[in-house]
Amino acid sequence: MTYFPDYLKSYPNMNSSSPLHIGLHRIPHGFRPHRHDFLEFSYVMEGSGAESVNDAKHDMMPGTFTFVLPYQIHEIFTAPDSTLVLFNCMFSMDLLMEAGQRETLLGLIDRSDATPYFQFDGENRDDMRRLIENLHQEYSGNEPWKHTMLQIRLKEILIAFDRARGKESLSDVESTPPTGSNHKSSSVWPIIYYIHRNYQEDITLSGLATRFSMSLSRISEVIKETTGQNFLHFLHDLRIRHACSLLASTKMSVSEIALEVGYGSYQTFSRVFRESKGMVPKNYRKLRFGRG
Repeated sequence: MTYFPDYLKSYPNMNSSSPLHIGLHRIPHGFRPHRHDFLEFSYVMEGSGAESVNDAKHDMMPGTFTFVLPYQIHEIFTAPDSTLVLFNCMFSMDLLMEAGQRETLLGLIDRSDATPYFQFDGENRDDMRRLIENLHQEYSGNEPWKHTMLQIRLKEILIAFDRARGKESLSDVESTPPTGSNHKSSSVWPIIYYIHRNYQEDITLSGLATRFSMSLSRISEVIKETTGQNFLHFLHDLRIRHACSLLASTKMSVSEIALEVGYGSYQTFSRVFRESKGMVPKNYRKLRFGRG
């Protein structure tokens, strides 16, 4: 049986129109093995140590940038007599998938064989530090166009990292991801990407198997191996997370939200939501945000 360490499923600001959080952290004693279903990057400012990403270990020192994909198991080790000080940014895959952006950034998560880290030195280290500090400053402020600027800053950082690691040419990164049923790839990311893009529709496991030319049992196995969940639980997680965001940020009725996130009936939505959150959607909205 595959062993999965701690599964972290939330971060500050997750249920908002701009699901991104960045902070500066001190890590004196490392951080336990864990995985999550969102994207994450870190950038070391001070100290030394190491990090393991899917059992591949690399050193951490000032200038180390690490990009962790969803569901990858990773762990941080702080060197003796040191404290790692690093920026850590957690963000939703949705920020890479909005209209007009997917051709540029999906390549970052579809190339799981690419190295997950890069050591910036000299002027390049200073440049990356400035980019990340600018993202942190934008996140901490409340200027007009904040949501748009966060995406711009995030894209600058990820593209600078991908150019630096230099595994493929920029033209390859910017190519449109294949989505047709004739797509042959050992990567699971086209499947995960497709589910993220279409969970609001009437999406089925059999439909996915046909689209990606895989047997029903094989595609089910691939999703479970990657996410630690079966297809239905994975689908419900995406829908309920979207529903929580809408409950927090809109005045849509619960019935409207049910349809928006992909449920054909209020009853089904309410049942799944209650199983996930321990309460019905109206009570969740009232408890968290003080309105019904």
